[in-house]
Amino acid sequence: MAAIEAGVRCYFGYPITPQSDIPEYLSRELPKTGGTFIQVESEIAAINMVLGASAAGVRAMTSSSGPGISLKQEGISYMAGSELPGVIVDIMRQGPGLGGIDASQADYYQATRGGGHGGYRIIVLAPNSVQEMYDLTMLAFDLSDIYRIPAMVLADSVIGQMKESVTANPRPTTVLPEKNWAVRGRGEGEQQNVVKSLKLGDGEMEAFHWAMHARYQELGEKESRWEEYRTEDADLIVTAFGSTARIARTAVEMAREAGHKVGLLRPITLFPFPKQVYEALSQRCKRFLDIELSTGQMVDDVRLSIARDAEVDFYGRPPGAGSLPTPEELYEQIKKRY
Repeated sequence: MAAIEAGVRCYFGYPITPQSDIPEYLSRELPKTGGTFIQVESEIAAINMVLGASAAGVRAMTSSSGPGISLKQEGISYMAGSELPGVIVDIMRQGPGLGGIDASQADYYQATRGGGHGGYRIIVLAPNSVQEMYDLTMLAFDLSDIYRIPAMVLADSVIGQMKESVTANPRPTTVLPEKNWAVRGRGEGEQQNVVKSLKLGDGEMEAFHWAMHARYQELGEKESRWEEYRTEDADLIVTAFGSTARIARTAVEMAREAGHKVGLLRPITLFPFPKQVYEALSQRCKRFLDIELSTGQMVDDVRLSIARDAEVDFYGRPPGAGSLPTPEELYEQIKKRY
């Protein structure tokens, strides 16, 4: 729904649990808006069709889960190298390999470190509710267009299969840059546009990398997003993203009811990571507890972001069939560290 409201006109994808609801819905609804839906022969085909549609100036997207996102990585790298916008949705499942279809957060590295070759990054947004899936999907399209960087909406099968009420907010009014770089054919006397990632001119690739690095810095300064809950007086701050942050918030409330000064910090943008708020909070609060559905990935970014004299502890639950931590379980972990 959000993608259609955001003006997506092309979707290319391939079924994989637990994200198949997305192509199922769009196969029915996108053609009604004049858009194009294609169930492609492979994940590799899907991302390269997104690349082609984006090069023509069209809002395009794809979606998958862990194994499919892995197959898309070369195409995402080509999009980054060609400075092309586009939205990729990753509804994380267990891995490595085929793994299983239950929730995991172990795609964090793959998403936030670029995933493919060449030292690039992409925008990564991590919703923790169905409402945020809606809102952040629209935001992903706008940020991707503004910065000419692919954007990923990163969730897991808890959020992907959850039913909640949604306020179908209209598309935000955003001033978007004109796509005067797009390949649309050349009229008489017009300059020909070429979209490519091959840069062989003397110093051309180095200049490109520094230009992209500056864009990443700008993203961090202008587009970092996070949520704080009762951090103002906390002497222990729990940090988590996505569905795990919802469970952690209940555990924080339980700790507060027991008289413990505990807060929650939830990053919404995983790239750019909101390191400024971690650094600021760690000037006062010196204890952090990172909780993830993995053996620990985001914890590296937390440790890099906080003050040197602050400490980060970790509690992880690697994926297991139907296994999610309970609020009571996380509350026990908080008590151990309080």
